[in-house]
Amino acid sequence: MGCGRVGSTIAHSLENAGHSVAVVDQDQGAFRRLGPDFRGRQVTGVGFDRDTLMEAGIEEAGAFAAVSSGDNSNIISARVARETFGVENVVARIYDPKRAEVYTRLGIPTVATVRWTADEMLRRLIPDGSHSVWSDPSGHVLLAEMHFASGWTGHSVQKIEELTGVRVAFLSRYGDALLPTGKTALQDGDLLHLLALRSDVERVTALFATDPKAEEGS
Repeated sequence: MGCGRVGSTIAHSLENAGHSVAVVDQDQGAFRRLGPDFRGRQVTGVGFDRDTLMEAGIEEAGAFAAVSSGDNSNIISARVARETFGVENVVARIYDPKRAEVYTRLGIPTVATVRWTADEMLRRLIPDGSHSVWSDPSGHVLLAEMHFASGWTGHSVQKIEELTGVRVAFLSRYGDALLPTGKTALQDGDLLHLLALRSDVERVTALFATDPKAEEGS
């Protein structure tokens, strides 16, 4: 639902992967973004109207993406797809990050575009500290990229987990991902990827910003 730049890109990607696709938009002119090669259905109408969704084939759908420009339209249509028609895989794009957290707790997976874009920009503008790259639907558990002070170099993953109380998911080393063992030691230039509670991220970021105490060992 929604044939803007995101919707049309998703539609083509799914079709190129061999899926059958229907696109719904209340502006018939929006379908021009699909181009002449698009083979799926093009349905003009409101994305949360049941008759419109049925015309698009919602009763046979395996997935539904709500990516219009309106938060309310996206969440309403996503709920109709899931609760009325029983579509298993549903996702809604939400611009307001606070709303996104609420709707995620209601069981509708969301992509909060403003928060995601801001985080991605900050990761490149300020390549220090920590930056969230994934969150569970409840928003309580994060996968965070974590930079560290030079004094952590040489510490083993096992020792890092003992000192910080968080889980090392993987390391980025020379551009490649590395699944470490407990004995794997940090090298200069590594980037840590940690699983942590959101409430712990600030504390852990502060720990990695300074060298570990000498008596803690490596």
